[in-house]
Amino acid sequence: MHTRRLQAASQTTSAMPHDPATTISDASPSREQLEQYLAQAVRHFSNCDFSGADLSRLDLQSCTFERCVFSEAVLYACKLSHSKWLRCRAGEADFEAADLVDAQFQGCDLNNTKWRRAKLASASFRGCKLTGASFEEVSHLGAAFEDCLLVGADLRGFSFRKAELKNLDFSDADLSGCDFRDAVFEGGSLRDAILKLAKFDNADLRSAEIGGMKLNDTRMFRGAVISHAQAASVLREMGLVVM
Repeated sequence: MHTRRLQAASQTTSAMPHDPATTISDASPSREQLEQYLAQAVRHFSNCDFSGADLSRLDLQSCTFERCVFSEAVLYACKLSHSKWLRCRAGEADFEAADLVDAQFQGCDLNNTKWRRAKLASASFRGCKLTGASFEEVSHLGAAFEDCLLVGADLRGFSFRKAELKNLDFSDADLSGCDFRDAVFEGGSLRDAILKLAKFDNADLRSAEIGGMKLNDTRMFRGAVISHAQAASVLREMGLVVM
């Protein structure tokens, strides 16, 4: 069962305005039904279930998905620029080669998602769970993360240069070749992250958790700013006695 709710154009929702003001809610649309809705200029979906659906190559530009489920869905090469995702669940979804320029994700569960070769320029992730996510070969100029769990994520080669990194948990993440030069960490963690060839010149790490570091990792932090307490903690973890 699903309902189609028509709302006056002047009405706004508590989460985010949308236009045109046509909403598909509480539905489990098939690919064919979704294509019909899109043809009718429907761009707002609430509490819909797309679990396991093959939505490859669909044009979903400027769509808003609110509290929708995309678990294990395939969104290969979808057009998703300017789309908005509010409190959605998309564990193990595949966004490979999707166009997500200027997309916004807020409060979403995106654990173990795949983003290989996706276009993430100016995309934003706020308050999202991205544990185990793979960002292999993505284009990401201007992409932003805030208050996100990136535990065990694959972010090899990502550039965070000059970024303000607010409460990002990179624990156990693969950050090989990442560029953190001139970045400012506001909270968050780098504990046990893989840091091979990462760059931290002039990065401010004073409020980040940097435990679990190995002796070889210290070379990656050459030129970075850390606190006296952090330095002492790192040395103790390496077995050195700090007096």
